[in-house]
Amino acid sequence: MSKILALDTSTDACSVALSLNGEITEDFRIIPRQHTQQLLPMIEVMLAEAGISVSALDAIAFGRGPGSFAGIRIATGVAQGLAYGADLPVLPISTLESLAVSAAKREGAEKIVTALDARMDEIYVASYRIDNGLPITELKEQVSAPNALSLECDQYLAVGSGWRYLDGMSEQIKNSLKVSTETYYPSARDILVLALDAWAQDKGMSPEQALPVYLRDEVAWKKKDQQ
Repeated sequence: MSKILALDTSTDACSVALSLNGEITEDFRIIPRQHTQQLLPMIEVMLAEAGISVSALDAIAFGRGPGSFAGIRIATGVAQGLAYGADLPVLPISTLESLAVSAAKREGAEKIVTALDARMDEIYVASYRIDNGLPITELKEQVSAPNALSLECDQYLAVGSGWRYLDGMSEQIKNSLKVSTETYYPSARDILVLALDAWAQDKGMSPEQALPVYLRDEVAWKKKDQQ
């Protein structure tokens, strides 16, 4: 069975998950601005408790964005560093896609639109249909002003922090959505579900190929993170 470590620091949540012997273990914490200090110790403890070293893993997965510029950089850097040191492949996973995995599992939804607050009065958004527990992309992930968002005339479960801007969206959008009352964060456990599927499809890549996805240029991201 595949031995894969996953990590995510794309939002205020910081999480690490390990797939070992067919079982998934996760450490999930809401720790704003503490990711740099806490991520590596969380990884070390999880591997030590499982009795496995980094070099014994098959691959390392991480939430490659979109999300916080600084957070994505942390996860990317740690995943690349560990993978380089142990000569392992890397699996970059969409944070928006991971939210869809979570929504399908928690609420049984089959049509899901996920959104993260991008600040600067914008959202990161994508939509999916669920097939055998895994998301199939319908609307490609993008950054959008709330009033510019367009979806098919369909009914979606809407999850994620981006729906705080719902009042600024069109009536067509409002009529197409059921906004979840649950709180959703990208998590390493859901990223691991997608990573295991990607690994089965031989989608692992070298660390230098595993790049973050910002959906915005770096200048705009820096302005956002300074706010």
